[in-house]
Formats: sequence, structure tokens, C-alpha cells
Amino acid sequence: MTRRLFLTAAALQPLKTRFHFGFTPDSFAILRPQRTALEFLERVHSMGAGGAQATLPPNADAAYLKQVRSFVETNNLYWELLLPLPQDDTTAFETAVKAAKEAGAESIRSVCLSGRRYETFNSLDQWNDFVRTSHRRISLAVPVAEKYKLPLGLENHKDWTAEEMPALFRQYSSEYFGACIDFGNNVSLLDSPMELIEALAPYVINTHIKDMAVEEYADGFLLSEVPLGAGLVDLPKAIALLRSKRPQVKFSLDMLTRDPLKIPCLTEKYWVTFTQRHARHLARSLATVRANKPKAPLPRVTGLSRDEALALEARILDQCLAWARQNI
Repeated sequence: MTRRLFLTAAALQPLKTRFHFGFTPDSFAILRPQRTALEFLERVHSMGAGGAQATLPPNADAAYLKQVRSFVETNNLYWELLLPLPQDDTTAFETAVKAAKEAGAESIRSVCLSGRRYETFNSLDQWNDFVRTSHRRISLAVPVAEKYKLPLGLENHKDWTAEEMPALFRQYSSEYFGACIDFGNNVSLLDSPMELIEALAPYVINTHIKDMAVEEYADGFLLSEVPLGAGLVDLPKAIALLRSKRPQVKFSLDMLTRDPLKIPCLTEKYWVTFTQRHARHLARSLATVRANKPKAPLPRVTGLSRDEALALEARILDQCLAWARQNI
């Protein structure tokens, strides 16, 4: 069943300038629309957004790429390519980057880890293997981004801490390699949102804007994406800082409507991969949780019918889009 967003009149007002706010496909975690560029851009444009992060279909032909570019240029949109880092052979990665460039993409967003550090790894050795593998994959990707002059933003995806990630960008020292700054992910690693954003701001390429709410539970705290402006992230400060570093940066909403994530920072397993986290990180995070009780119950989808979950997702995305119209 297809649902549309019920947008406010304010959200639908046309803008005289380009709107630097859009969506990632994961913002539609329940609806699950097509993630491919033309199809997803058509959807978000119909909602009043200014662009999107999206994939390209495998073996997209020249006609499809031309359609994407034409749609983007005609409607004054932006789009950024979602693309995994290469494993060993860069052929498929380079093919996708070249195609995205032809289709009018402005940048690439990628990740090193698809899961969560504190859940994925059971030992420090496993984490160190991941670090070595990540460096190899990055070293393959950066020359391709440089070749096609398409900046590659690597997301902080509940893997690298605010101290670890800037070292990656300093090591490769390329104007075409930097950060896709997710505003909320590193709360799960006990970084404050602004600490992470300030650490990565000099390297910003693209973003995942979101707001976060927290709530204490026995093993640590619960973490949820919430409508923009309803959480603990200082969004105006973050937006201003990133624009000062990259004036044309785009803000792609990555708002997942789901049950709260459990951050088990009071369990032994949580800490097995952390050699540079200190007691102050834990103390500060728990103090933040206790000082920022949620303004409303954290979103949950367990127990909802699909139609009820879709309606909840639509309401939240509508709120986010209306907030962005007023603030971005």
C-alpha cells in the first residue's frame, strides 16, 4: 500500500532558492520505496524536498543516466550516490562513480561498517582486522573519487569515534575524501553530537541530519531518532558550523521510524573494542541521558499494524520537512 506524506501548507510553499534538504531511503524504513535515483528523486520531489541520496540501478544505461540528470537540472535538485566501498577490485566501483558523474551526482556517500561496533565485534582483534580492511578499501576508493572529481563522504556509522575518524581523513589528505556527518550515530559510542560534528566539520562532504532522544534503561540507555527540533542535538549550531566549512553542503534526513536502539554501555561486551574511551565518556553520556528526558514517548513500531506504522512514519517525516523549510 502506497502512502503519501500529508504536508502542511508551509512545507509545500515554493522556495525562490535551491532547497538544500532532502531524504535518504532509510527515512522510509517502513514504506521502503525504490532506492534508485530517478524513482526516489521523483518521490521526494513530489513531497517538496530538495534532493536525495540514492543508488543507481546495476548497469544503468545512457538513457537512464540522461533522464536522471535532466530531472535534477529541470527541478533544481541535488542528488548524492549511495555506494559501498570496493572490496578488492575497483571495476564495479569505478563504473558506478563514472555513471553517477554523468547523471549529475554531486558526491558519494559510503560506509565502512554496515552494523554497529558494539554488536558486531566480540574482541579487540576483530576490530583491528576491520580497521586494516577498512584502510585497504578506502585506499582503493579515494583514487577513483579523485579521478572523476566526485567527492566521497564516509559516514560515521556507529564504528569510528570522534577521535578515530579525523585521523582517517588526515592520513589520506584528499580534497575528494571526507565525511558524511551523521548528526546522531555517535551518541551510541558516547560522543556528544556537537563533539562529533565539530571534529568532522573540517572534512564535511555530505550529511545525514537527524535529531536524537534518549532514555535510561538497565544496561545503559535507549536511543531514538525523533522529529527535527524535538531532541537533544543543537541543530542550528550544527547547520551553521557545517555551512561555514562547506557553504553548499546538503542536509539529507536519515530519520528511521523504528523501536529505540539499546546502547548497552554498562555491559562488559560493549567495551571490548574501545581502548581510548574513558570513564569521562561514560559519566558524561549518562549525565546527558538523565538531564534530557524525552519530550514525548520514544517512537515505537512494535505492536502497530503496517498502516499504523506507515501513518507514524508519514507524520514524523512531515514534521521534519516542515522544520527544515523554516530552518534550512
